[in-house]
Amino acid sequence: MSLTAAPPGEVAEQLLGRSHLSHSSISCYQTCPLQFFFRYVERRPEKTVSASLVFGSAIHSCLQFYYEQLLVGNPAPDLDTLLAVYQEAWSDREVSVRFPAGQDLGSLERLARRMLDVFAVSDLAQPEGQIVGIEEELRGELSPECPDLLARVDLLLAEDDALVVRDFKTARSRWSAGKLDCSADQLLIYHELAKPLAGGKPLRLEFAVLTKTQRPAVELYDIEPAPQRLERMRRTVERIWRAIEAGHFYPAPSPVICPGCPYRESC
Repeated sequence: MSLTAAPPGEVAEQLLGRSHLSHSSISCYQTCPLQFFFRYVERRPEKTVSASLVFGSAIHSCLQFYYEQLLVGNPAPDLDTLLAVYQEAWSDREVSVRFPAGQDLGSLERLARRMLDVFAVSDLAQPEGQIVGIEEELRGELSPECPDLLARVDLLLAEDDALVVRDFKTARSRWSAGKLDCSADQLLIYHELAKPLAGGKPLRLEFAVLTKTQRPAVELYDIEPAPQRLERMRRTVERIWRAIEAGHFYPAPSPVICPGCPYRESC
């Protein structure tokens, strides 16, 4: 049986070694199809990883731990406890980390302290709704033309009038309207996968952005799941999958992406 005659999940299994897509893999293809090829088709190990990615992942680990403690009825963790989680996340790395000029472990830890301190006194630290999911894994069909989509939702909150789907981001500055619009597809995908959990309630989609500025801020941004936006997102995923299936893996040179790409030498 040819790849194109097989069901999408089987095609994905043969091409990618897994029967699903994720938003991160879709985003990778949009950024650079050749990077997608190296990472998801050839599955080349990354020799280095950017400090920004490690930092964002470590902050996410802190937030996950924070909400897990609330979920089981424990007091909110203090700042020193969260920083210990942050440090452990860094120590778990098995590849070398690329630091940009002017940054090192110490400066990033000081930044993490400031960001976590701001988070701890924000409204996000004491959510109004009931926590029903932390790093919740969701999987489902977005389109019969594509493999299943797999999502890992940072936080699910059950409120009286809605199920809140919240994703946390770290960013160099507050998001512009353009940045928010470009990022919307992630939460629109999550919207479709989370609908079976909502029990008929509407879903509210939120990005919670922690800025990596000298004076960090916590900003909450809503994404409106309008039907036309959902349909556009679905068509985008279908088109990307058709390109992956057809083997369209070409470089997309970028002065922003290329200098930090872990596959630069192979390109």
